[in-house]
Amino acid sequence: MSSWQRTHNCGELRETHIGSTVTLNGWVHTYRDHGSFVFIDLRDRYGLTQIVFEPERGSELFTLAQSIRSEWVLSVTGTVANRLPGKEKLELPTGKIELKVESLEVLNKCPTPPFEINEFVGTELANEDLRLKYRFLDLRRQTLQRILRMRHTLNKTIHHVLDASDFIEVETPILGKSSPEGARDYLVPSRVFPGEWYALPQSPQLYKQLLMVSGYDKYYQIARCLRDEDLRADRQPEFTQLDMEMSFVEMDDIFRVIENLTVEIFQNCLGISIPTPFPRMPYSEAMSKYGSDKPDLRYGLEIVDLGDIVESSDFKVFKDTIAAGKKVRGINAKGAATVFSNTELKEKGALPELVKQFGAKGLAWLKVESDKFTGSIEKFFSAEVQTQLRQRLNAEPGDLLLMVADSEDVVCNALGNLRIHLANRLGLVDPTKPIYKIHWVVDFPSFLWDDEEKRWVANHHPFTAPKDEDLPYLESDPGRVHAKAYDLVMNGYEVGGGSIRIHNPEVQSRVFQVLGMDQANAEKRFGFLLDALKHGAPPHGGIALGLDRWIMLLAGTTNIRDVIAFPKNQRARDLMTGAPGTVDRKQLKELGL
Repeated sequence: MSSWQRTHNCGELRETHIGSTVTLNGWVHTYRDHGSFVFIDLRDRYGLTQIVFEPERGSELFTLAQSIRSEWVLSVTGTVANRLPGKEKLELPTGKIELKVESLEVLNKCPTPPFEINEFVGTELANEDLRLKYRFLDLRRQTLQRILRMRHTLNKTIHHVLDASDFIEVETPILGKSSPEGARDYLVPSRVFPGEWYALPQSPQLYKQLLMVSGYDKYYQIARCLRDEDLRADRQPEFTQLDMEMSFVEMDDIFRVIENLTVEIFQNCLGISIPTPFPRMPYSEAMSKYGSDKPDLRYGLEIVDLGDIVESSDFKVFKDTIAAGKKVRGINAKGAATVFSNTELKEKGALPELVKQFGAKGLAWLKVESDKFTGSIEKFFSAEVQTQLRQRLNAEPGDLLLMVADSEDVVCNALGNLRIHLANRLGLVDPTKPIYKIHWVVDFPSFLWDDEEKRWVANHHPFTAPKDEDLPYLESDPGRVHAKAYDLVMNGYEVGGGSIRIHNPEVQSRVFQVLGMDQANAEKRFGFLLDALKHGAPPHGGIALGLDRWIMLLAGTTNIRDVIAFPKNQRARDLMTGAPGTVDRKQLKELGL
């Protein structure tokens, strides 16, 4: 054993070790030179230990200690002692002891870091791009280390729970065939077959269905997936999902597995008990009441239909909208009449401009007083209509009524996003008190009409089974068909999505035809799947959970880059390694490019 190798880690020592001689290794977290003493908090991923250099231990050792700087890597040997009375740090597990150093070896030095690694309370983080460029330093932050430890616990829980339920882990290929239905693929050129390309997996969807055909019954995989799509705070070009599939199941069977897994994840990661079963909400209710298929249920602000009331008003915009078969819906922002000034509510104000970003032509508003409404459109509503609006919206003095009139899609999109904005502005979610609202959204439409391409597209993917009772309408009225699909929603984020799959080859061919894919094209793209379905495919279904989003929510951050060890920035670039980058012309020539 080398003289510098540790006997304990920096989070391990307690009062029971007092009097022991130990060796610690770690990084200099903080440094304090008090003249007669040098105090250093030594850090590793296990914790912090205060180490003390005293002049009486030797002038050479003390002089060396005075030269130490932040983030140097040290090995120290010394005697564990009590801290002085009143100097304990009880918030630290090691806060009652310190190490009186007798020997020191500097294992490596560090120049002044480009940003502060120690997370002092109230200190703002450095620019994210700078931190991503030096990600190896950023990852030393205790917050990120805590998050990645939680991620490890999540993965460990998944393996434990699913192994106990007879699932087996199977790895599926990274190099596959392009299936440009949905997000863009990342493509890889083949050197062996010039002009031909592999696609990196957007998900293991088809492979896991084939495993069910092959009789594996219960499959799972913690899978890396890639999509070449525009990025957001909760999205990365490469991401990790828990991928699962089960044979001879219906939706309830999958729900039970996921709910049991969720209970264990919350218990192991946060020590929180989550009640089950999770509520189930039809897609139509989610859209009409919350304007979103992933509604945040931590607060109210429900959207209310007002069409039958306002069509008898004198407000032409509302009357014409209802006459055209469109919608008028509103939100009651309780107690918000004094929060938003009239300037913010007028035509060019902040709130009308917000809903315009989501397709609305404008925002109508009324402030509620004890005996009347105030606002620019109040004069168009009779006393009877005002009374009906009060009742429908549960309006009380001090409330702010916000209304949008347009097509159903626009109204849902505008009011759904306005609802989120209002919740943040009104402080309806306290970030210091995590609350988790988890529920299923079910009964999705199987198909959506694409105005740009003038055809039906799959709402989830083309392998999702339509509801049995809707099969007669596949060809005649695709918009009427509902899917055996389900999303798991947590605090306004979709954290999982799945479905019962099509196991009948005839139904699968019919769905392809609805999507505008003739038999020849279907055979070219998915012939292997159609062939497999003809060879004894069992009824099967599954789900994928987005693990990056799970950790983001469990860790209490809104930035998905905080939960990935080496993420890309918002332009899909790795600032640390410089990827993507150019390659040698020789490599391109070998690939025929």
